[in-house]
Amino acid sequence: MKLLFSERSSDYDHYQFPYAIWAVPESGEAPSDIFNAGFLPSSRNLDRFYLCRQVRLDLTKFKPSSENRRILRKGEGIEVKLVSREKYDYTPERRQFFKTYADIKFGKDIMSFERLDGLFASPIISHLLLFIDVKTGAEIGTATMYIEGKELAFYYYAFYDLNYYARNLGMFMMTSAAAFFAERDVKYLYLGTCYSQNALYKTQFVGSQFFNGFRWSDDMDELKFIIKRDKKDLGQHLLETESYRAQFYGGDLAKSRMRASFG
Repeated sequence: MKLLFSERSSDYDHYQFPYAIWAVPESGEAPSDIFNAGFLPSSRNLDRFYLCRQVRLDLTKFKPSSENRRILRKGEGIEVKLVSREKYDYTPERRQFFKTYADIKFGKDIMSFERLDGLFASPIISHLLLFIDVKTGAEIGTATMYIEGKELAFYYYAFYDLNYYARNLGMFMMTSAAAFFAERDVKYLYLGTCYSQNALYKTQFVGSQFFNGFRWSDDMDELKFIIKRDKKDLGQHLLETESYRAQFYGGDLAKSRMRASFG
């Protein structure tokens, strides 16, 4: 991959000069190679990716916890069905369902019809994971997915009927996706970014990992440390922070470098 470093706002007083880091795939590289290096797509055409703190699930280690099983029980009677994008009918009714959900969850017209149509026409969606109420036959949820063989499944946007809130439908969909792809021997399920306490629900699974800038870590205490640290007035980079190095890497910065997953 080719790496591009795009400058962001600087903090000269603390000698910090941040960059946004992009990855551009080269010939012969699959998107899974870029995901594995800690990047998520910043283009729906999968031709540009950005480095970020994201969460994935190592499905070889996944087994439903008691909380996962509780969530799955609340969704009893909901069928899960995987459909390729080529076989998916993007009807006016489905289009309106997605737009209504987006307006309520993200804000009015944050996701316009034009943006929504572009999403469903782009390579970043290879499949749709459908959730159907068996009793009524109603399609009550859809998760847009990028799937690459057995290498990965990327759980992208999820749209669902908010009338099913009491049944924790949103969490049921994500938990069902973990179980669904684990049963099919997919290696990783990517769940997006994690920059706040509110996003920690993505780590409620055995096998959860997050990318910390130089490696995939399965230490959720480390993730919580970083999230809590984000709220402070920071004068140091993460790896300059002595308490971080001491608590999670024995104070050895060289050890951290040796564990880097790319570069």
